[in-house]
Amino acid sequence: MPVAVTIDEIRAAHARIAGHVVRTPLRPALSLSRDGSPVHLKLETRQTTGSFKLRGATNAVLSLDASAQGGAAGVVTASTGNHGRAVAHAAKARGIRAVVCMSQLVPANKVEAVRALGAEVRIVGCSQDDAQDEVDRLVAEGGLAEIPPFDHPAVIAGQGTIGLEIIADLPDVELVLVPLSGGGLAGGIGAAVKALRPQAKVVGISMARGAAMHASLLAGKPVEVEELPTLADSLGGGIGLANRYSFALCRDFLDEVILLSEEEVAAGIRHAFTAEDEIVEGAAGVGIAALLAGKLRPSGSTAIVVSGRNIDPELHRRIVEEGVAA
Repeated sequence: MPVAVTIDEIRAAHARIAGHVVRTPLRPALSLSRDGSPVHLKLETRQTTGSFKLRGATNAVLSLDASAQGGAAGVVTASTGNHGRAVAHAAKARGIRAVVCMSQLVPANKVEAVRALGAEVRIVGCSQDDAQDEVDRLVAEGGLAEIPPFDHPAVIAGQGTIGLEIIADLPDVELVLVPLSGGGLAGGIGAAVKALRPQAKVVGISMARGAAMHASLLAGKPVEVEELPTLADSLGGGIGLANRYSFALCRDFLDEVILLSEEEVAAGIRHAFTAEDEIVEGAAGVGIAALLAGKLRPSGSTAIVVSGRNIDPELHRRIVEEGVAA
């Protein structure tokens, strides 16, 4: 079976989104480097909307055919927050309508950030699947083009541009740690890294509470998993039983998946702030957390994708100052 998203498509996405997104830094993390194995942080926290999601959303919106259904009228998506914010930003830049459907589990700060960009927000149900049902209804009514959060070639290719930049900045990279949720980020980066440096290991990191892609990979097919509250809220939600792209990419390009407890996720957030002076959300701190927990022992250059900074400020304060883990 052909690769769902190719290196040429990822390179084309990189050219398309240049000037619309930030080429984020890859900086050394001295607190995590050990025994001649340097660790670097790929800081997607520096993106305009605070997360990597702007890459895929921008590539998808810029790829819309204005003559096609929905291309000129507007876009719609389901989101746990960061993707919705990215779609709202990309749609606003193009001057088109954006509707973002989210469940009641999405933190209030992320909901308000989407509204602040002028998008119409719809809060539907208690899971990402409930939000997706509303998206499906709106698409069926006509007039809006769907920009899925992960299972879409243009979105995946946009996220894969991170892999291109990691290889360009760290050609000898041996290990790449990527947050794992629906698989758009991990699958895109995996496709890019394996095409350019096949010997590098790509590892997906998720939380133990409701890790849908991990369960699906174990089952050999997409399966449903109960969505549970977690500090890594951006990693919540299912991958879709009709998944067409991201499951296959993760199956083919991830060397391993590691799961973390809520306490380990909290430790990653805390370490990022106290040792690296970085504010990160739970999903963004999982690579750091995996190293702290001793679940990986790098041998050679390591890149950790730090995916976003959009954590509720009060929650962040409690985690850092009070050691809160849930």
